[in-house]
Amino acid sequence: MEKIIRSVELADARAIRDIYAPFVSESATSFEIEPPDAAAMARRIEEQRSIFPWLVYEVGGEVLGYAYASPHRAARKAYQWCVETSVYIHAQVRRRGIGRALYASLFEFLRRQGYVNAYAGITLPNPASRRLHEAMGFVPVGVYPRIGFKFGTWHDVLWMQLRIQETADPVADPLPAKTLFEQTSVRVLLEEYARRAG
Repeated sequence: MEKIIRSVELADARAIRDIYAPFVSESATSFEIEPPDAAAMARRIEEQRSIFPWLVYEVGGEVLGYAYASPHRAARKAYQWCVETSVYIHAQVRRRGIGRALYASLFEFLRRQGYVNAYAGITLPNPASRRLHEAMGFVPVGVYPRIGFKFGTWHDVLWMQLRIQETADPVADPLPAKTLFEQTSVRVLLEEYARRAG
């Protein structure tokens, strides 16, 4: 079956919601308390996808994972070259390299946009997520102790950083995601990373 990594579509909202929901309802991975419905997920996608990349991994027409970037401290202009990143994989296909393929695609995409730093928050303990982020080059930068209260207990969050690129003077403004998706070289890149997964 064909494996592809592509830009998210609004029609993917239900599949993305179904992948994400267990991380909300069954664990403290996400600090949301109630899983969003498909309509709420579609709104999130619509609000972000023209500026920040949302990528899905699809096999035979079925979305099995997704990764995206979002603003870091959006209200402060000097943070504009920094993003927060997340990746979620369907429970039945974890540990097959899909998370790495999605993240590798996402980081190359962010580099081409002009972003400099990526950050990820990991609710502790989560050794699998920590291993993935370390394998992708993230380094720990600190822990927020007892920051989230869920399922009757306090949870710590480890923050990790990836330097996407070294630059003394970043680009004036990062390029919008929709601009890069129009480039043939980006589509070829996504095809290559998709072939490496699964």
